[in-house]
Amino acid sequence: MRRRDALRAGATTLLGSAVGRAAADALEPLGRLSVPGAKELVVDDDVAYVATTDGFATVDTADPTDPTLLAERRGLLADHPDGPLTGVQDGKLYGDRYAVAGPANPVDGLRAAAVFDVSDPAAPERLAVHETPFYNHNVDLDDETLYLCGNDGDRNPLVCVDLATGETVGRWSVLDADDRWADVDPGLRQLHDVTVVDGVAYCPYLEAGTWLVDVSDPTDPTAVTGLRGRDPEALADLGRGERREATFTLPGNDHFAAPRGADDPVLALNEEAWATDPEAPISAVGGVELWNHEAGERLARIDAPPTDDPTLDGTWTTAHNFDFVGDRLYTSWYRGGVRVHDVSDPTAPRELGAWRDETTEFWTARRAGDHVVASGWRDRSADDPEAAAAVYTFPTVASSTPTEAPDETEATDATDPTAADGAGLGVVAGAAGLGLAALARRLD
Repeated sequence: MRRRDALRAGATTLLGSAVGRAAADALEPLGRLSVPGAKELVVDDDVAYVATTDGFATVDTADPTDPTLLAERRGLLADHPDGPLTGVQDGKLYGDRYAVAGPANPVDGLRAAAVFDVSDPAAPERLAVHETPFYNHNVDLDDETLYLCGNDGDRNPLVCVDLATGETVGRWSVLDADDRWADVDPGLRQLHDVTVVDGVAYCPYLEAGTWLVDVSDPTDPTAVTGLRGRDPEALADLGRGERREATFTLPGNDHFAAPRGADDPVLALNEEAWATDPEAPISAVGGVELWNHEAGERLARIDAPPTDDPTLDGTWTTAHNFDFVGDRLYTSWYRGGVRVHDVSDPTAPRELGAWRDETTEFWTARRAGDHVVASGWRDRSADDPEAAAAVYTFPTVASSTPTEAPDETEATDATDPTAADGAGLGVVAGAAGLGLAALARRLD
């Protein structure tokens, strides 16, 4: 059934930051479509593919003022003896194939990845199912291979599966790069995500840093380089309480990574992390970093939006998933909202626009044609916050010096009187805390 919600009025606040940019453009939502359970989404042209916790949905955003549900596939693999597949938080697209996997966390039940033919996004058809002995937090694929985060509580490898045969053909772990990681608790070196671009897998391994792995021959994955990462010998000596704190705080907690382009040395990576002190500065919260991976050099850091309480029990504004398209970086920050940066000079990212309200928590932001699509995975103003999850559309934002292809036009309103250029991100920085002290591990 198609679900539509009217845009909320009066809950929006424009964001502003005086560092390294002129006045930010408004990112007022163009449209909103209720998609219960929405988590990660990816896009192809004007179609968004949305993981929905119990399956996935496809959404037509060609008219960003009126996003339309094309198809839902919920209760995935319900006919399996251990089904249905639950905890489906991630999905990736390659050509006409879309892969989802679950559960995202180590719970009982069916553990598997499923691949669908989405050549007609209104009528997805299942092509293959690959069961795993480990939970499946994230997944990616290319024309021949399915890539899984094989967090087995031991080596936690990147697992390469042949799509045609379902056979595991290759594995790679940080232990292959440095066997000292074998002495570190596996919970500190989980493979959180995998993004594969032109034969290179970008693998954030929490405290072990972000690794680039050559998977052009998936039977022989080979490390290209490692970025960031803490000293494994120091981590090996941590006690139980110290390990738990390390799981949620900086430095470390590498969470997601993607390159600016296939042959470009610039990549973005982020940290999902919180402070331990409510009075800590925003630099203690996970942000987005730009790196030159060839030089092993950090170029710049984008701090999280301000929050009244930067702890795990407070109002979350730590970095979450993002999209790197040319010289634009589209980011999500939980209750910190959605932001767009011009990164044509990766040493000086410039904020172009943002949107944030008091209750919506964003999972990701992606470029889709001439607009931005983002998933709000929870709305704390609703009686059932996760059922109120939705897909939002926003205008793109143009810089004063265009860096997109000449035939692309980005919507902006240079006369918007509400555009801000002052320090800080608006009055919603004082929003109430979330009361999540009982959370024992990261959700995503």
